[in-house]
Amino acid sequence: MGHKTLFLTNRGEVHQGVALEAAPRELDVIMRRAPSKDEVLALLPDVEFLISERTGVIDADLIAAAKKLRLIQRLGSQTWDIDLAAAKKAGIPVSAMPVRTCVLVAEHMLLQMLGLGKHLRELVDITDKAGDWGMPPKRCNENYFAFNWSKRARVDGLYQSTVGILGFGEIGTELARRLKGFGCEVLYAKRRPLPRTVEEDLGLTHVSREELARRSDYIGCLLPNLPENNQTIGREFFAQMKRGAYFAHCGAPGVVVEDDMLRALADGQLGGGAIDCYTYEPLRPDDPMVPVARVPANNLILTPHVAAGTVAVSREERIPDFANIVRMLKGEAISHRLV
Repeated sequence: MGHKTLFLTNRGEVHQGVALEAAPRELDVIMRRAPSKDEVLALLPDVEFLISERTGVIDADLIAAAKKLRLIQRLGSQTWDIDLAAAKKAGIPVSAMPVRTCVLVAEHMLLQMLGLGKHLRELVDITDKAGDWGMPPKRCNENYFAFNWSKRARVDGLYQSTVGILGFGEIGTELARRLKGFGCEVLYAKRRPLPRTVEEDLGLTHVSREELARRSDYIGCLLPNLPENNQTIGREFFAQMKRGAYFAHCGAPGVVVEDDMLRALADGQLGGGAIDCYTYEPLRPDDPMVPVARVPANNLILTPHVAAGTVAVSREERIPDFANIVRMLKGEAISHRLV
């Protein structure tokens, strides 16, 4: 018998299977997807290691039931739903390890927002073509430079803008942390608001989806692949948005009605759009988004579902999930320890 390890997750079968493949041989891993509290309580008495992926309440009752527990490992940086005081009192270490792929997606969405606001594709195209701008090139010095020689009317920044995040989970947390450096007002729409302490730490304000659409200069869509989210961002949502605002999507495929986004872009309701995940993948050559994106001035940025990096769901990506357990079994100090 190996070391009994309970792995709690909300993710699908493919992700579960890869995580199990990455588990060290000395572990006896029990995988459960979104179990009830009673089910977890029944499993905990013999468990040595508890892995909780991204979210999931670990309260004093669960901790008290885990008589043999040696480590609580949160995969992700959200810890508001773990009773750290109860864990500390019980002498159980807790670690919260950032998820690399979530950080990469947050970085990609930041890239999308910056690129849209700066109208980067159009600016690069202008410079690459090096046209005749009605003025002869002159050597620049401290008194002369041809500022905005292409006479662009709109180049925006993220600094002190209002950013709305739809679907606030692990990726949203990582994105909010990075937006703090830009001095943004960050709104989020979520069925159940986060604790006030978390909102204060991340600089968040909870609003309805309608208010988020109305107030945001930039909207980042991170909605997950759930039945209720299918084709949920369409004509009605885009019409609610502030005119000229920017829309970035790194959420689940099928969430956005892409034809509605194109219409909003064409009539100026959207100032720009960026998508990394699509209803049909790979994109068909005759997809209506493709010719629109080929015109840089349309400010449509399409990327081939690479926000999380270039490595597909793999065993190598999941090996770090168990790194602290391996360290503990070797008698080494664990990383990212909270208590």
